[in-house]
Amino acid sequence: MSPLIKQANREHSPGMKTFVLLLALLGIAFSHVHKMRLHKRDSLRKVLAAEGKWEEYVASKNFLRADRVTLASGYPQKVNDYDDAEYVGNITIGTPGQAFEVILDTGSANLWVPDSTCGGGVTNPCQNKHKFQSSASSTWVKNGKAFTISYGTGSAKGFLGQDTVRFGTDAGALTVPKCTFGQATSIAAFFKNEVIDGILGLAFQSLAVDNVKPPFIEAIDQKLVDQPLFTVWLEHEGNKENVPGGIYTYGAVDTDNCGPVIAYQALSSATYFEFKMTTIGLGSYSNSKGWQVISDTGTSLIAGPKAIVDQIGEAAGAKNAIVGQIREAAGAKFDRTIGLWIVDCKANLPTLDIVIGSTTYSIDTSNFIIPATALKCGLAIQDFNGGGFGPSWILGDPFIRQYCQIYDVGNKRMGFAKSLQGK
Repeated sequence: MSPLIKQANREHSPGMKTFVLLLALLGIAFSHVHKMRLHKRDSLRKVLAAEGKWEEYVASKNFLRADRVTLASGYPQKVNDYDDAEYVGNITIGTPGQAFEVILDTGSANLWVPDSTCGGGVTNPCQNKHKFQSSASSTWVKNGKAFTISYGTGSAKGFLGQDTVRFGTDAGALTVPKCTFGQATSIAAFFKNEVIDGILGLAFQSLAVDNVKPPFIEAIDQKLVDQPLFTVWLEHEGNKENVPGGIYTYGAVDTDNCGPVIAYQALSSATYFEFKMTTIGLGSYSNSKGWQVISDTGTSLIAGPKAIVDQIGEAAGAKNAIVGQIREAAGAKFDRTIGLWIVDCKANLPTLDIVIGSTTYSIDTSNFIIPATALKCGLAIQDFNGGGFGPSWILGDPFIRQYCQIYDVGNKRMGFAKSLQGK
């Protein structure tokens, strides 16, 4: 190298280093990947079971559900009642941001929160909720169109508005302007028992009531994320409450908390995140009938057809109640007061094996046996009647804790990666 070039390199080296550093910092600043922390709290099932009120609550819900089916002119939207939801996140709406605690739900597609006008008489379910004040936001835009989201036992209804939604409360949170959301003036009575304020649906727009564009789809369309996908990683926290619960990573695969992607599975329906499961089994029991399933962050259990769930329960040394009676089998029993199969908290069970595509995904006891109360444990599975519409199985938190879920909206597929955490 000539002396002139050497001198030029010496003269420009500090500047080049500064320039490279500046580029790196700009890369971080303009990176469209956003992490959102969750926190975990007790599900409504656990709270009511501890108070001895679960069985009464279920009976009341079943009555209301039967009454609505009799009177309703159509079918309610197939979304969760959220009795078992345990992972919640904080969002803000408006400028300045107004904070709300919501369920981040891949099983629905609308965002709604209570409006400042939300009421309901003596038993007002909105009473202890955070409520959105339109007049306090400089970016709120009136829409005015009415909305109603029907659940099995009631509804959330009100009117639509438009404003900025932030996925989290920190400065680096994904911020999406011009999101259309529901401002509920009344909500179903069962939401009174829930600590959450509302629901943030993350499924596809085709599932949304009134075809309202979901906030994450809005973020994709506005090119606010690097990739049109998000990753969900849930922590193992046992019977703890109000502790860190996991991370949603918007715009990228989470490589900090998740291993390499094991496989992708094409969606059979871009409504829910719905795909084909070919086999499920535990121990000596296996069934390869094949079903449509969804990955759903809105429930803390795995749910499926009663006949198969019963056989899995029996294979695990538990049996369901028959004609309302509690029957013991192999030291385990179905407890109607909790609605779960009770097992020894330290039981050494076989893995629950699920086959998707050509890959077997095994859920071990650290995720399949869950705290039911302070002193009891149960199997994280329950029966689910899809009524012939939609999916036959719901793969909730036990599966998601074992395997990170990559919700690849752009390619209409699901990805699965081993969760990088201790049991």
